[in-house]
Formats: sequence, structure tokens, C-alpha cells
Amino acid sequence: MACYIYGSYSGLFWNFRNSSVNLYQIPNACTIDLLFRIHHIKRSLIMELEHIENDDHYIGLSVNKGIEQPPTVNPYMDRKRRARKQFTAEEYADGIMSGNRTMLGQAVTLIESALPEHHELAQRVIELCLPAGGNSIRVGITGVPGAGKSTSIDTFGMHLIEKGSKLAVLAIDPSSERSKGSILGDKTRMEQLSVHENAFIRPSPSAGSLGGVARKTRETIVLCEAAGFDTIFVETVGVGQSETAVHSMVDFFLLIQVPGTGDELQGIKRGIMEMADGIIINKADGSNIEKAKLAQAQYRNALHLFPLAESGWSPKVLTYSGYYGTGIEEVWEMVYEYMDFVRANGYFDRKRIQQSKYWMYETINEAIKSSFYHNEIIEKLLVEKENEVLRSERSSFVAAKEMLATYFEIMRKK
Repeated sequence: MACYIYGSYSGLFWNFRNSSVNLYQIPNACTIDLLFRIHHIKRSLIMELEHIENDDHYIGLSVNKGIEQPPTVNPYMDRKRRARKQFTAEEYADGIMSGNRTMLGQAVTLIESALPEHHELAQRVIELCLPAGGNSIRVGITGVPGAGKSTSIDTFGMHLIEKGSKLAVLAIDPSSERSKGSILGDKTRMEQLSVHENAFIRPSPSAGSLGGVARKTRETIVLCEAAGFDTIFVETVGVGQSETAVHSMVDFFLLIQVPGTGDELQGIKRGIMEMADGIIINKADGSNIEKAKLAQAQYRNALHLFPLAESGWSPKVLTYSGYYGTGIEEVWEMVYEYMDFVRANGYFDRKRIQQSKYWMYETINEAIKSSFYHNEIIEKLLVEKENEVLRSERSSFVAAKEMLATYFEIMRKK
């Protein structure tokens, strides 16, 4: 008769094929013997769960004391972290202008901070560094995702550093709309620049800011110039034809394309194409050389559809390979030729002044927006109006108008 013993220590059962029967209810002669055997099985199981050295059969057995298990909670959690020294604005400015990279990095973090108590100190640091800025070539680099922006920056940067330049790279990484986080992984593709003493790379999240750049990129450029970097690269998030903000903070706007991504029709589309001061076709190597030359001809034809830029400069279209480093010299000859051209006709200075004006209005808009959303009365009213809109009791336009009216009334009373 086949049977299986299973169950807990408090009650054991036999499984007769497909039926379960309580062992203590079996009325036959073998029950006593089976109970005796099961008793020893139960006792052995209990001994295994406890300590085998306690059994009489193992007298004289020596068991060493085990290692005490570490706690599941970090015992150092209660310890207070050592507070970082808070520098004054003058100490920040002196450290930056002396070339202290650590101080520069901390100052950029201070500027990017959303804490209200950091805003005044950050603005004071920028004011102190502003007279030492403005002496660099600012180059904005954009392109579709996968065009090779980070790899190209690594190649371009090493080309400039070998000629004696000091380079700062401000890489803007897109932030997730769901988690609000950013990988900030552009630096991993800049293998040579990331270890060079004359290069400074600062990844920053876009944090929902439109235009392909972060909110504080403009201020970070000022700090990098004060630290002695004569060339500034601003790498955008690479979202296509909507990156317009970066054009308002750089001197030369470089658009990176790859073969097979467009034709003359791109010339009709306004936006990023008409703002580019130069277009370069990347990955012009191997079997892509002919495709790159075809794309070069197509983009040249497309640029003829644009009216002449305010600077008077006609954008050029070049091919190169960021991976193999071919065509790099020609790209930078184009950049330097443009800089000489706009400095000679006075457009360089006019553009810098217009950029300052643009960012003055942007700063005003940002301050008004921050004041509105951080007002205690508006914060409470916002929840109420939002619920009314969700319940379809009020249109979104009426709710917004009522909140703005309330905000303006609060400002008038102040």
C-alpha cells in the first residue's frame, strides 16, 4: 500500500493515493508502529530546525559560535551628515576666477537650486563674475537624437584643446515626464574630454524647460567664462525642430545631421533650419560617404529657399566623421570664418546685446511665474479651481481668469 507522509508537526496525515486520512483514526494493528516511527521523524525534524548538537547521539560534538548577523537597518542612519561649508558670494567668485573647478561646480549647483534661500546668493555670485565673462566663443550644438552630438563634441573638443584652448561643455539631458528624473549620461560618450585637465563637462537636466536647454544654462555660461574657459559648447537635448532657446545664448549655432534624414523639403520648414549658422553631415565614412555627399547637396539646395540671415552670413554645409575624426579641421575653419565675419560687420556685438535683452524678459517671466505658484492663497485656490474644472463645473479659461484676478488683487494690496 503506497502512502505519503505530509503536513505540519502538530498533525500528520497519510495520503492514500487520492484521499487524505487522519493517521490517528486508522483502526488496525500497524498504527502503533507507524505512530512510533512518525514520532521519531517528527523529533528529528525538530532537532534539525534547532541544534543538532543537543541530541544524545552527538555527545562530544563541538560547534563554534556563528557570526552575528548584521542589522537590517543601517546603524549610522541616525548620524547627522556633516554640513558642507557655506561660502559667501565673494568666496565663490574668487574661487571661480582662480580656476577652482570644485568651486565652479558648487556654484553651478547653487544656481540650479530651486530653494528660495539660494536665489539671492546665486544672483550675487553671477553679478561678481559678470565683469570677467564675455570673452569666449559660444557654440550651440544640436541635432536629432542619434546624430552623434556627444561623440562629435568629444572629437571637436580634443581638436581645440590640442591647439591650446580651454573648453567647457554644458550638456543638457532630457528629463522624464513621468519620473521627472534624468540619466545625465552624455559625459560617458566624451571619453577623452572627461579626463582632460583643460575640459570641464557639466551635465544638467532640462527639468521641463522648453527650447532644448536648461533654465540656468545662461548663468552657467557666465561662470564658465569667468573661470577662464575660452570656448563654451552647449549641447541641447536633441528634440528636432523646436530648439530655439539655445540660439539666443550662443554665437554660432551648429546643426548636426545624418545621411538619409531629409531632403529639399526641409528648406521649407521654418524653425531650427533657418537659425543654423552651419550644417554638418556626420557619419560620412565607409559606405555612407556617397549618402553623405548626396545629403550635403540636398541641404545646400534647401538653404537657397531661405532669405539671407540678419548677420549677412550664408550657412555652409560640410561633411565629416566624428568617429574617425575626418573633416574636423574644415568644420572649425567654418566657425572661425563666421566669427571673423560677424565681428567685422558689427553683428557679433549687436547679437550679444539682443541676447541680454531676451534673457532679461525671460527672467521676468520666470520670476512672475514663481511668485504666482508660491503664493499661499493661490496654492489653496488652485486646488479648489482644479477640482471645479475636473468636475466640469467651470471651464479652464474662466478658472484661470479668476485665479489671475485674485493674484492681481493680492499684489495691489501689498
